[in-house]
Amino acid sequence: MGDVVGDVRVAAIASLTPLEELDGDPFLVDTRSQHAMCARWAADQGYVVTRQLRAYGLRPDHHALWGGADGRQVQLFVAPNDRVLERALVSVPGFRAECRRRGVRLELADLDEPVYTASTKARVHRRLSMPTAGYDGC
Repeated sequence: MGDVVGDVRVAAIASLTPLEELDGDPFLVDTRSQHAMCARWAADQGYVVTRQLRAYGLRPDHHALWGGADGRQVQLFVAPNDRVLERALVSVPGFRAECRRRGVRLELADLDEPVYTASTKARVHRRLSMPTAGYDGC
């Protein structure tokens, strides 16, 4: 691996999921852990995450996804897994096609999800129940 891969800029996609679904699928609610998984995957590849996207049901051609890619600030999208991508986008096949058309790779981290105990769910609930200043989600 003599190639310089640190120049690969990655946009990490997380899904926005209502807090009411915390008991049913805590990982889908926990955007911080989703982004951490993407960052860990990117670091393992020698890449750098330059954008963190939070989305729910976005169209494959939505400007919030492509703003950085069109300016070559993003060369690769990564999502934690298929479930997150399916929640974040209205059409995963459409997004894959759009990625091919624009020449941007799409990868899935597919790492082990964190274990959610009652106390970790409570921490996620507290964190997401609090107002956030400067929210930058899509």
